Amino acid sequence: MQTNELTLAQVSVGAELPELRIDVTPSTVVLGALATRDWRPMHHDKDFAQERNGTRHIFINTPHNAAYFERYITDWTGPKGRLGKIQFRMSDSVFPGDTMVFCGKVDGVGTDDRGCGWVDLSVELKVGEKTPTRCKARVALPVDADDNPWKRKGDDWQPAPVA
Repeated sequence: MQTNELTLAQVSVGAELPELRIDVTPSTVVLGALATRDWRPMHHDKDFAQERNGTRHIFINTPHNAAYFERYITDWTGPKGRLGKIQFRMSDSVFPGDTMVFCGKVDGVGTDDRGCGWVDLSVELKVGEKTPTRCKARVALPVDADDNPWKRKGDDWQPAPVA
């Protein structure tokens, strides 16, 4: 995925985000757990994960999963995109040997009463035929080339709930 510097005018409802593919290895899972200070053994000990959790292998933890969604969204928006809200529901695990495929679409585009531009997104994480995680997000985008949502503070930065 290439880095963009999107403005609100470049985004339309129904537009699809480019796909992102990530191959998962045992190192991917372990390093994500360590980075999020999750020392629980199901994220680094295969025998524990299989025998105690009944899973086929170690698996990606929740904060690591969230970080992948954040990366996917901000890779699309570019450096001025600012996450306002994100919510997701995990229904299955992601294991070493899986290929995560992120895809998304624009559900809404608009500005709030303070002039901040907002984009509502639906994003899915797919692994083969499964969709282990679905996500809704609201991200602020510049309304024009001179705007920067990261410079909004206080009353000018009021992320509304995800639709």
